[in-house]
Amino acid sequence: MRRVFLAMFLFVSAPALAAQPDESLADASLEARAMALGRELRCVVCQNQSIEDSNASLAHDLRVLLRERLSGGDSNEAAIAYISARYGDFVLLKPPLKAMTALLWAGPALFLFGALALFLRFTRRGAVGPAPLTADEKAKLAAFFDERERA
Repeated sequence: MRRVFLAMFLFVSAPALAAQPDESLADASLEARAMALGRELRCVVCQNQSIEDSNASLAHDLRVLLRERLSGGDSNEAAIAYISARYGDFVLLKPPLKAMTALLWAGPALFLFGALALFLRFTRRGAVGPAPLTADEKAKLAAFFDERERA
């Protein structure tokens, strides 16, 4: 039971261990900006975590790069644009609406409408039973049962 609690504790506390103390900037306001921007950038290894929450080495590199850009005087937009230019829009947790990302934005709605269309198609069609027997099939069936009754 202790192992379960230990595993749960480590799972819950893992994001707190992501940012390393050596990455922190001396200026508290600059560090706060870096942390806020880091929460907008996706770890391309983990894919569902921000770089601030990830323990991956690439996330560490991105945190360091972001802090270097901000220390160099970049604005928030310039720092994000620099990283996005190097790693693509995939690195953004909220990618901009462009021709290349339109499917990402429209995909869930298209999937939902497609599923709804299929659901309506199959529910409106109704239950289709087997075709009625022909006269020849009825005769063969009657002959089969007559033979069974005689046997």
